[in-house]
Amino acid sequence: MTTVMDIDARGTRHCETTTLGVLLRHQGLDLSEPMLFGLGSGLSFIYWDGKNMGFPFLGGRVRPFDLTRNLATRLGLELLVQETTSPRKAWENVTASIDAGHPVGLQLDSYYLDYFGSKVHFGGHVVAMYGYDDDNAYLVDTDQQGGAVSSSLTGLAQARAARGPMAAKHRSFTLTAPTNLPAPHGQIVPAITACADAFLHPPIANLGHRGIEKAGKLVRTWLRRTDDPQRDLPQAALLMEQAGTGGSLFRNLYRDFLAECTGLLDSSHLRTGHTLYAEAAGLWTEAAAMIKKAGESGDAQCLVQAGSMLGALSRMEREAMHALSRLGSGTPSRIQP
Repeated sequence: MTTVMDIDARGTRHCETTTLGVLLRHQGLDLSEPMLFGLGSGLSFIYWDGKNMGFPFLGGRVRPFDLTRNLATRLGLELLVQETTSPRKAWENVTASIDAGHPVGLQLDSYYLDYFGSKVHFGGHVVAMYGYDDDNAYLVDTDQQGGAVSSSLTGLAQARAARGPMAAKHRSFTLTAPTNLPAPHGQIVPAITACADAFLHPPIANLGHRGIEKAGKLVRTWLRRTDDPQRDLPQAALLMEQAGTGGSLFRNLYRDFLAECTGLLDSSHLRTGHTLYAEAAGLWTEAAAMIKKAGESGDAQCLVQAGSMLGALSRMEREAMHALSRLGSGTPSRIQP
């Protein structure tokens, strides 16, 4: 068995931030999960539907791997990404890193991982790998999936080779921190304002606050959108509440990030954004509950209520991001430790 020494195999709430935490702690940089998510400008929204999809998808974050790229750029980390169509080369890329004493991040389809509880195809899942033997790979996933886990090499190979929406070509990656790493907290304001700008000015109506507004209108039609509402609507609600984030899409993580920031920066705009996202997180949970109830009962009025909540959330989050975007117009006072 070959493993990287001194791995802090902490599983957290979301797959990509869990992996980033493992890789960066091994580099001596220990940031909270909300801080990783916020510094990576991870919050977003997408309403995604298409002819090849069985049911619409609500996404609460930026595209898979954008968060990693954003974080590496913002903190001045060296991000080495390797992709290939060759399963043999893909495995060599991973084992070379682990043999050299470095954990590696993998993007793959969670459906094929032996330990994964929910058998749904998702090609944007990310895990940290820190060891292997003749039969198994040793991984770190979210708390929900077990934290430090193992998967057969066969299952891992299938997961990495999978194709489909959000999938990558056997993507693996490592992060290296420079010796003179700048203080991460100095990047809080640019991370927040970049996230706010993207959310307030989406290029298409399916994204950002416009996407939430669109979801609020279309969710009312969901009983007609599916042949099996008792399966599809509760599944959509479950993804909204528990898909990596532990609740309310990614609003809980961003709420906690803003709360951490209010202890570092004295800004009324920051406090406004935090207050509104704390309220939004709770309302997302209520909306998910109404969607689940609609699927179980067949009552279209539940979807009307969910749609109204999503409309309110669009306005609430737009107001929050407008306040947060104003962080860039002045220099917030730093709170002395």
